[in-house]
Amino acid sequence: MATDRPAATLRAFVAGGRLVRLPARRGRRRVVLEHVVRSFEPGRRFAEKEVDAVLRAWCEGGATDYVSLRRHLVDEGLLSREDGLYWRSGGWVDVLGGG
Repeated sequence: MATDRPAATLRAFVAGGRLVRLPARRGRRRVVLEHVVRSFEPGRRFAEKEVDAVLRAWCEGGATDYVSLRRHLVDEGLLSREDGLYWRSGGWVDVLGGG
């Protein structure tokens, strides 16, 4: 199962730094969303236009639009939003800087 092998899931749904499409299965989708949310620096607040610019780049040429991707990130608790500002609120963070 791909949720047991995140690398296989990412190979299937992410190509060349772009999201090909969002998986229908929640477990696989979570793996992809956690990968995408790493684009946002923990502890920093982002204006909606900044979030949209990052997500547009992820979605370019793929089957998922950036608004849906943003909604999934918020719904999964990976991004939080208040007063038009977003911040990373979930996902894996490399605190040791080892990659």
